[in-house]
Amino acid sequence: MRLTTKGRYAVTAMLDLAIHARQGPVSLNDISGRQGISLSYLEQLFAKLRRGGLVASVRGPGGGYRLSREDKEINVAEIVDAVNESMDATRCQRKGDCQDGVECLTHHLWMDLSDQIHAFLKGISLSQLIERREVRDTAERQDRQISQRIEALIAADEPG
Repeated sequence: MRLTTKGRYAVTAMLDLAIHARQGPVSLNDISGRQGISLSYLEQLFAKLRRGGLVASVRGPGGGYRLSREDKEINVAEIVDAVNESMDATRCQRKGDCQDGVECLTHHLWMDLSDQIHAFLKGISLSQLIERREVRDTAERQDRQISQRIEALIAADEPG
């Protein structure tokens, strides 16, 4: 089982959105800057997240994205599922043709593991992640770094 970059980035971006949602719609550009995820990749992910009913876009000045439901109602498994990420530990994508067209000896073990991973992630909401001290500390550090970069750019543009 391997959670690829797509699933990891989707969860990271949704957590960032949930953390900053109280300030209004969040731009993908802001998420990109804080999380180091390319804007074009975020656009692809958020198109899938929007189709999955997890986010809504807000147009116009000050627009961006917002969660479509409260953060306590969105779990990590939904996010991963929305971007078509597989949490499948089998080699056969659950088809049962893993050994010369038939089930291998450990097929059901890997299916059970996949189900356990999905159930574990389904039991974790965005709000539970936000409540974690280390998540809040990291978000605060990222916000400080962005503020420092902006201040440095402003200082560099000032004459004198």
